[in-house]
Amino acid sequence: MSQSAAFQTGGNTTTASEGVSRFLQNAGVPEQLAGTMSGALVFVAAFVLLYLVGRATVVPVARRVMDSRELDEHAKTPLLKLVTFAMLFVTVSVSFGLAGFGNFLTSLATIAAAATLAIGLAMQDVLANFVAGVFIYTDKPFRIGDWIEWDGNSGIVEDISLRVTRVRTFDNELLTVPNSQLTDGVIKNPVAKDKLRLKFTFGIDYTDDIQQATDIIMAEAEDHPEIMDDPAPSVRLTELADSYVGLQSRIWISNPSRADFMRIRGEYVTDVKRRFDAEGISIPFPQMDLSGGIQVGNAQTLPAEGDD
Repeated sequence: MSQSAAFQTGGNTTTASEGVSRFLQNAGVPEQLAGTMSGALVFVAAFVLLYLVGRATVVPVARRVMDSRELDEHAKTPLLKLVTFAMLFVTVSVSFGLAGFGNFLTSLATIAAAATLAIGLAMQDVLANFVAGVFIYTDKPFRIGDWIEWDGNSGIVEDISLRVTRVRTFDNELLTVPNSQLTDGVIKNPVAKDKLRLKFTFGIDYTDDIQQATDIIMAEAEDHPEIMDDPAPSVRLTELADSYVGLQSRIWISNPSRADFMRIRGEYVTDVKRRFDAEGISIPFPQMDLSGGIQVGNAQTLPAEGDD
């Protein structure tokens, strides 16, 4: 039997299905029933054989190729599903051909093409999310476990699929975000380089010693065990506001989570405030401006419309 699943006998070509049909007829099965049974038997046998061969060869090879490219597990899972789906499609197509169902296969392909066009028009958003998911896997703007921010939302990425990305917010809410929303806009990944810069502006009184306050801010940053030495902390005078002098501190922390970020910043600011109190450096109180607003540091709350 050749690769076309046909027997060559005396110049005549016999397909595998016809060969099985003749065998069944010789075994006493009626001709019409033998023809139907032979096609089904050849289809099942070919499908099982090809499927097992594909599972034993194609899928392991695809997995090894992905491993060699060092793809993440969340990227390999959907890609392996696509490989399995493609293998099943080829297996079914070849099995139909070997069973002698060529005409049926042609009709099925025509119907499938028309259905694909109709479904594609009706599912443009789904397809857009699918394509966006492919871009996320290839471009890797973020990974599972990253802290991301977009369109006023923020959270930790818990899962990435080919249609949606699931993000756990810091209020413990689970957001299911269509992938197209994460590729059409700007995504901020504060921890993409495994470290995060924090900024905080300390406001001191105009009568206080700027150098003394700067030394305190730097000393507390250098003494904190979770604030990095490289890049080194820095302090700059950034504001001369109406009621205070603004000293902006910049510090770095490594491998931060949102919880680490909040805790370390809180500890650092608390330590600086205690040193300020101990050494007589004051933080000005809020002052009323001429418009009736209340100004605190950088923030200003204006009176509501209609207030005197």
